[in-house]
Amino acid sequence: MSKRFIILLSITLSLLFTKCDSFRTDKSSISNEIILEKENDTLNLLTDINPLLEDGDINAVIEIPAGTIDKWELNKSTGQIQWELIDNKPRRINYIGYPGNYGMIPMTLLSKEKGGDGDPLDILVLGPPGERNQILKSKIIGVLYLRDRSEQDDKLIAVSNDSPMYEVNSIDELNDNYKGITEIVELWFENYKGPGEIELNGYGNKKAAIDILTKAINEYQLNNTKHNIK
Repeated sequence: MSKRFIILLSITLSLLFTKCDSFRTDKSSISNEIILEKENDTLNLLTDINPLLEDGDINAVIEIPAGTIDKWELNKSTGQIQWELIDNKPRRINYIGYPGNYGMIPMTLLSKEKGGDGDPLDILVLGPPGERNQILKSKIIGVLYLRDRSEQDDKLIAVSNDSPMYEVNSIDELNDNYKGITEIVELWFENYKGPGEIELNGYGNKKAAIDILTKAINEYQLNNTKHNIK
């Protein structure tokens, strides 16, 4: 293992394992982000949360907190986060924990025909570890282009609003002010499934990321309209 790789992994661990209580979302603080009020206080995390906020930030629903290895994901039928099963066993990745808070953007859909994987947009939110099911106010700064088993599987990159990194507005600014983070993210995604599984194609800028988001919001709305008409 190269010295560079060891250094980057050490930086990852030092960034991740600092728990921050302020990242626990209070329900009162997200009241303006929710479309529907539920009598039983249970949200559909796909359909009941606006993807966009008035200040240009987005809502990211956290499936896998930073630093953890348990593979949870959204069930599109129920709108709830559940532990992914493989051969009826809960899935855990065989690697170090995620290098950011991993999740999805509600009310988005990007089909394979339009460069997605048929699911809501994936997002990696940089900052202290959050909580599973947390609705995390975040600012998009770019996109990591990658292919998973020959299928496009891009990851939007964002910074959480309570993180010191929230000051950056682009991948370039992140590189200038927080050396090594983009390399850590690339190394992690390239290796967490094993050699040769993930193909990286570099980062896109904020405009490219916003274009993907806009396309996914529009496709979700169109798909939802067609479903309601039926």
